[in-house]
Amino acid sequence: MRVLIIKTSSMGDVLHSLPALTDAMHAIPGIRFDWVVEEGFAQIPFWHPAVDRVLPVAIRRWRKHWFGSLVREERVAFKRELQSREYDAVIDAQGLIKSAALVTRLAKGIKHGADRNSSCEPFASWWYDKRYEISKQQHAVQRTRELFAKSLGYDLPTTTGDYAIAQHFTAELPADANQYLVFLHATTRDNKHWPESHWRELIELMQPSGLKIKPPWGAEHEHQRALRLAEGFDFVEMLPKLTLEQVARTLAGARAVVSVDTGLSHLTAALDRPNITLYGPTDPGLIGGYGKNQYVLRPEVGKEMAGISAEMVVQAIATLPVL
Repeated sequence: MRVLIIKTSSMGDVLHSLPALTDAMHAIPGIRFDWVVEEGFAQIPFWHPAVDRVLPVAIRRWRKHWFGSLVREERVAFKRELQSREYDAVIDAQGLIKSAALVTRLAKGIKHGADRNSSCEPFASWWYDKRYEISKQQHAVQRTRELFAKSLGYDLPTTTGDYAIAQHFTAELPADANQYLVFLHATTRDNKHWPESHWRELIELMQPSGLKIKPPWGAEHEHQRALRLAEGFDFVEMLPKLTLEQVARTLAGARAVVSVDTGLSHLTAALDRPNITLYGPTDPGLIGGYGKNQYVLRPEVGKEMAGISAEMVVQAIATLPVL
């Protein structure tokens, strides 16, 4: 059985789809997947053992120059590749109008998706041949698992979902695996940031542990923040700019991770690493870390990130089974 998945972004949403593939892989012997995903996340699907082909799409980049000649050529090439294969099922796990109109509509095969009451954008369901009611009052991972089970005709497992990507990294862990902590300090929204003064206090409090601290970064402003956090601490290892695969390998070898609400926090969860995620204005209930060894830390009062003290994080780290 050959299935096409449309789940283009964001990083957390892409990762949240992986347990559904694992369910299907165990329920339907021989099932194989192709996956349409934004080009920036194209590495992720390949980490799952049931994925054969990844079709990168660049809707985010294309929409800036939609009618430009180069973008038009890329769109034509993508459509040609998308339609080169007939699928037994096409599952739109994105639930958005743009992905349904620009990708799902063009794919060859019976199209499955959430119904208008369950979809992120109700109009997207117009392009599906089969529509399913999927409760919104459950974690995003469970929603996708339920959609796959209904689309492909198997019973939804009652066990916790398995991302099935950790083993991709365990064969080649960093030489200093289990001897460092990773601090994921970068996120997209200002009100989800933990104050730099709090990070530095946490680093200082962790010095007696003998563990190194690694703060990954992507954009230059994140690099500058990492430099400020590391200043004066010789046990903080400044990393070069890493690919997503390299970041994943770094996370896979960590003793534990402390993170703000960011896509890399979900990657940590997918790798089954102990992770303390700091939440302020966002609610972790339906989109928070899902899986083994995931812990939530919130302010005792209010929703300001500054309300989470460094001492609270140290106490949470001390309760982790590996420390």
